[in-house]
This record gives sequence, structure tokens and C-alpha cells, in this order.
Amino acid sequence: MSAPTTPDLLVQDRPAALRRLLARPELGSLIAAAAVFAVFAAAAEPFLRVSSLGTVLYAASTIGIMAVPVSLLMIGGEFDLSAGVLVTTAALTSSMVSYQFTAVTWVGVLVSLATTLAIGWFNGWMLGRTKLPSFIVTLGTFLMLTGANLGVTKAVSGTVSTKSIADMQGFETCRWLFASELNVGGLTIKATVWWWLGLLAVGSWVLLRTRFGNWIFAVGGDAAAARAVGVPVARTKTVLYLGVGFGAWVLGQHLLFSFDTVQSGEGVGNELIYIVAAVIGGCLITGGYGSVVGSALGALIFGMAGKGIIYAQWNPDWFKFFLGAMLLLAALLNAYVKRRAERGPR
Repeated sequence: MSAPTTPDLLVQDRPAALRRLLARPELGSLIAAAAVFAVFAAAAEPFLRVSSLGTVLYAASTIGIMAVPVSLLMIGGEFDLSAGVLVTTAALTSSMVSYQFTAVTWVGVLVSLATTLAIGWFNGWMLGRTKLPSFIVTLGTFLMLTGANLGVTKAVSGTVSTKSIADMQGFETCRWLFASELNVGGLTIKATVWWWLGLLAVGSWVLLRTRFGNWIFAVGGDAAAARAVGVPVARTKTVLYLGVGFGAWVLGQHLLFSFDTVQSGEGVGNELIYIVAAVIGGCLITGGYGSVVGSALGALIFGMAGKGIIYAQWNPDWFKFFLGAMLLLAALLNAYVKRRAERGPR
């Protein structure tokens, strides 16, 4: 009997390759992103303009910067309900430290980084020490930060917003790093897009190419089993919370150096948007499964839907309905894909 030829082997490999493709957690978000793009491309002529692409990318990047660390945290089996207000905390800290101490703005930026990392560490430490659900721990942090943002800002500035720091030394260099823009052939690319792509690349590499990435999947899938084989469960989750703190710092600096002042009540509710983007991207609520690339596609869907509704001149009140429907469909699809992947070939 003759050996199979190369074309025969390729034909035999096609079902296996298709199964692997169908088991990818980001497949559903890729299909959804293509569908959303097609809908708004047909419904709104301005949606296809080059300038509109820049607007969509900017909207997606402000969600995607946080969706990357939030998706890693969810794959690790945890939540962070304080992520939205933590962004505002980062911006407020940087602004008030710079203004009150008449310091170079870089001092405020670095103090802000230390603050957000400390809050991230606190969430991870509390989770490990108390064994409380992350929902409870981070809900407490959310409420404390919401009150602190308002209370401290009023005590320091006398109002609910910070003072202008536009004339302070270092402001322009900080603006260049966090809030600059590049125009290429009519396409305006904001600094947040580069930060988003950078975090996406690093997050994907960590998750798929490092031992720590294996630990993330392990602690999210079964923390007890992971601990039994030597995985440092508590430390892994703490590092993931530090990642959320870093993302909040980046986005907070962008808000500050884009608009010069910060409203202390901002950020409430944004944590749900980050979680929804991660779920749409393939992350399971139960942990142990998901994709960083999928979270980027989830953020892109948000950007396209938010701006596409405006370009199509639809009633924007339906935006939240759309997001809720996408969340439910994504959760059902993710659970189905995971079941198929666990069953393996038939």
C-alpha cells in the first residue's frame, strides 16, 4: 500500500485545523466585529471615511487599554469592580500632586503610578488573605475610591474638579507621551492607540508564551489544583491586579493631559464596559478561558458601535441595549465553544 501524498495529508489535516479554529476563544468576537462593521458600513456612509476610522480607533483604545489587563484578570478567575474609578483616581492624583506641590508634572505622574499599583496590590493582598470573593473585595475598593475621589478633590481644590496644570513644567512632554496624535493621510492616530497596541502585544506574549501565562490559565481553571502542583496562586492574582493598576494609570494620564482638568465623579460604570469587552472577546466569567486578542476585538466592537450609531443618526439610547444583547450572546457562545473544545474531536 502506497504512502499518502502531500495533498492527501493536507485533506486529512483540514478537519483538525477547522476544529482548532472553532475552539479559538476570539472566534466569536471576530465574527461579531465583522458583522458590526458591515452593518454600519451599509447604514452610514461617513463610517467608511478615513477620519472616522481614527475616531473609532480612539474610542476603542480608551476601552482596550483597560480591557487587556481586565481580560487577563478574568482568565485568572477574578474581577475588578474598581477598575473604572481607579482610572479617575490615577488622573486626580497626578493632577493634585503636581498642582499642590508646584512640582514638575512628572512627579505627579510617578506618584500616580505608585498609587494605582498600591491599590492593585491591596486588592490582590486582600483577596489572598481573606479568601473573600473578588466581587466583594473590589466592590469595597470601588466604593472607597468613589468617595475618596470626590472627598479629597473637594477638600483640596474646593470644587469637584482639579485645577489646571497646563502651564506647569513638564506638561508638554507628558502630553506628548500620553495624549499626542499623529496624522497620516487624513487618519488621526491618538497616543492611546499605540499604548493599546503595546499592551495588547505584551499581554498576548505573556499569556501564550510564558510560564506566568500558564499560571494564569491554571489558577483560573482550578486554583486548588494549581496550588497542589506548585503554582503561586496568591502571587499570580496579585500581579494581575497590579496589571489593572498599570492600565488605569496609563488611561488616567491620558485623560488628564488631554483635557488638563479632571472631574472627580468620572469613571463610575466604566468597569462594566471593560468586563463586557473581555466577555465579548471570549473570556468566561468562571475563569480559565479567554483571549487578550479577543478583548481587543471586544473593545473594537464598542468603538464601532458607539460611533457607528452616531454616524448612522440612530437613537443613541439603544446603545446600552445593543451592549447587553452582545454580552448575553457572547457569554452563550463562549460557553458553547469551551464545551466543544473540552469534548475534543468526535
